[in-house]
Amino acid sequence: METVKINIDGQDVKVQAGKSVLEAALDAGIYIPHLCHHPDLSPIGACRLCIVEIEGVAGITTSCMTPVSDGMTVKTKTEEIDQWRRLAMELILAGHPQDCESCNKYLNCEVQSLKQYLISDELSVRSRTKLLPINKSNPLFLLEPDKCVVCGRCVRACHELRGVGVLFYKKKDNETYTGTASDLPLPDAGCRFCGACAEVCPTGAIQDKEATGTGKKRRAALVPCRYNCPAEIDVPRYIRFIREKKYTAATAVIREKVPFPGVLGYVCDYPCENVCRRGEVNQAISIRGLKHFAAGHDKERLWDKNSIRKPTSDKRVAIIGSGPAGLTAAYYLANQGHAVTVFDSLPLAGGMIRFGIPEYRLPRDILDSEIEDIRNRGVEIKTGTHIESIDELFRQGYNAVLAAVGTHRGQKLPIPNVDNEGVFIGIDFLKDINLGKKVDIDKNVVVLGGGNVAFDCARIARRLGAEQVQIACLECREEMPATEDEIDQAEEEGILVYPSKTATRIISKNGKVKRVEFLEVESFSFDENKNAQIEVRENSHFVLEADNVIFAIGQRPEIPEGFGLDTTDNSLIELDSLTLSTSREGVFAAGDVVHGTATVIKAIASGRKSAIAVDKFLGGSGNIDEKLAPPLEAEPCLGPAENFAYMERCEESRVLPEERLKDFCKVIQNMDEETADYESNRCLQCDLRLEITPVEFWSSY
Repeated sequence: METVKINIDGQDVKVQAGKSVLEAALDAGIYIPHLCHHPDLSPIGACRLCIVEIEGVAGITTSCMTPVSDGMTVKTKTEEIDQWRRLAMELILAGHPQDCESCNKYLNCEVQSLKQYLISDELSVRSRTKLLPINKSNPLFLLEPDKCVVCGRCVRACHELRGVGVLFYKKKDNETYTGTASDLPLPDAGCRFCGACAEVCPTGAIQDKEATGTGKKRRAALVPCRYNCPAEIDVPRYIRFIREKKYTAATAVIREKVPFPGVLGYVCDYPCENVCRRGEVNQAISIRGLKHFAAGHDKERLWDKNSIRKPTSDKRVAIIGSGPAGLTAAYYLANQGHAVTVFDSLPLAGGMIRFGIPEYRLPRDILDSEIEDIRNRGVEIKTGTHIESIDELFRQGYNAVLAAVGTHRGQKLPIPNVDNEGVFIGIDFLKDINLGKKVDIDKNVVVLGGGNVAFDCARIARRLGAEQVQIACLECREEMPATEDEIDQAEEEGILVYPSKTATRIISKNGKVKRVEFLEVESFSFDENKNAQIEVRENSHFVLEADNVIFAIGQRPEIPEGFGLDTTDNSLIELDSLTLSTSREGVFAAGDVVHGTATVIKAIASGRKSAIAVDKFLGGSGNIDEKLAPPLEAEPCLGPAENFAYMERCEESRVLPEERLKDFCKVIQNMDEETADYESNRCLQCDLRLEITPVEFWSSY
C-alpha cells in the first residue's frame, strides 16, 4: 500500500496515500478541530473548523477535503487559523441553545467540547433562538431541530451508510435543519429505525428517547435483545443468518451460548422480545419463533463439526440433577476435557423440562435429541440414582461436585381443608402426568397460582376431561408471571382466569372438595424477605365451584442433609457471589436451587456460569466460549423498504382449541420458510449501530 511522507507542525508523518490531511493528522495523534467530519462518512467541509495552512498554497485550506501529497508541509495552528476557527465556531453557536447543563448530552456533546477548546471567553456574535418545535411523536427517537448545527452527518449516514435516504436538509423561517420529506413522521417517511442518524449526531438534535450510557450498559441499551437474554445469545446475528437462508449457521450462533436451541424454541419465556426495540415501532420480532425455525432446519449440524473438545484433564465432576442447569454445566465441562457424570433420582433425564412441562408445549423427541447430543460429548447420565451424601461422591474420586437439584417440592396455602380428597400439588400433578401415571380429574377444577405451572396444570386438566377449569391468583392480570402466549392459549381452551383473588378456605363435604372461597385483592407485593404482603377488599367474598383444587403457588428445593451445605432463609443453597462456590470446598450449585424457581433460559445461564466456576476450580481457564458459526460481515447498507414500520408481526400458528383438547398433540405449528424470511426482515438490525466508529474528543489527543 503506497505511503507518502508529510510534515505536520514540524512532525514528520508517514501516511497512506489518498487520505485527507485531517485523517493523517488525527491518525498521528495531532488534533485538528472538526465537526462535520465523521470517519465513516464522506467529507463535505461545511463546518470550516478543520482549516489549516499548507506551504505553497495561498490562504487557508479545509483539511478534511484536501488529500495528502508527498512532501506536504502543514500548519494546524497560527493566529490567522485561530481567528477563522473562532468565527466559524461562534457562527455555529449563535443558533444553538446556550443552556448546556439542562441538555442530556451535557459533557458528551461535541459542540460543547469544541467550544471549550476554541473559545475561552464570551461570544462576540449575537445569539438567536430558532423556535423550532421538539418532536416527541416518533418511536425510539426524539428530534430537537433547535440543536441542529447543520453538520449534515445524519443526512449522509441515512443516505451513504444505510442507503435508506429519508433525511434531507430542510428550511423553515430562514432556519436550516434536517428532517424528512414534507416533515413526515419517521414511520411514514420510510425510516428503518437503525439509529445511524442518532449515533453520528454531535449535538443531540436526533437522540434516543432512552439514555444509552457507556460500555456494556450502552451495548445493552442499543441491542437489548442480546443483553436481556440471560445467556446473552447473539440474537441479531442469528436473525441475520436466517435472513440469508443460512439456517444451520443461525443454529450454530445459538449453540455458541446454549446446548438447547430446540427446547428454547418451544418453551423460552422470551425476555428478549420484551425489550425488542422493534416493539416500540409496532410489535417485537418473533425471536423465539425464529429460534424454533432455525433449530428445526439445522440439517448440516455445523455446530457439531466446529465444536472442539479439549484434551482430557483427568478431573472428574459429579453433577446432581439433570435439569437444564445441570445438563448445561455438564455439556460445557465435558467440552473442557473433564469426565462428567450426571446423577438424577428420576427415571429419565431432563428435570423440570421433562417432568414439569407438558408434551403439547415441548415435544419429547426435541428434548431427547438434545440430551443425546450432551451424552455424545462424553457425559454419563445415571438416572434413577438418588444422591444423599456429597462426601460419598468425593470418596468415589470426584474432584468437584455441582448441586443442581432444582425446586421439586410444591407448596400449599395455610388455609382450611388443604388435605382433603381432590386436592393436588401442581408440580406433583405435572410429574405424575409426564410419568404416564393415571390421574383422575372431576368436572370442576380450580387452580391456584398465576405462573406457567398453574396454566400447565389447568390446560392438562382440560385435556383430562374437566369441563370447567378456572385459575385464580393473587396478581393482577398485568403482573401475572405466566407468559402472555400461555395465558392466551389457556383462554382459547375455555379456561377462565380470575386475577387479584386470594383463597381463604376450601369448603368440603364429607372430606371431599366442593368449592373454594376467595377475597378480592386490593394490593399485592413482597417484602424484603420475599414474604407476601396482601391487602384485601372488605366484604368481597367470592366462591368458585370445585371438585378438585390444584396448588401451583411456588416450589422449594429438597436438599438432603447429607449435602452439608449452608442455605438461605428460603431454603436455597447459599453461594459466594464471586466464586459461585458453596460453603463446602469443591462444591458448587446452579439453577433453581440457587435463585428459586425461574425459567429454562435462566437455568441454562446459571449452568453456564457454574461450568466456568468449576472449570477454574479444577485448574482450567474458565473460557467456555465457542465459535461455532462462520464469520458474517454485516451489510451496513440496508436500503429502502416500503412501509417498513408497518410490517406486522407474524403470529404463531396454533392447532384449533377443539382439536388440541383431544390429546397432548403439539399446539404450536412450525413456522414456514416464507414466514421466517418475512419476520427476519422486520429486524431493525440494532447491532449495526455498534459498528459505527466513535468520534474522539480533543481531550483524547
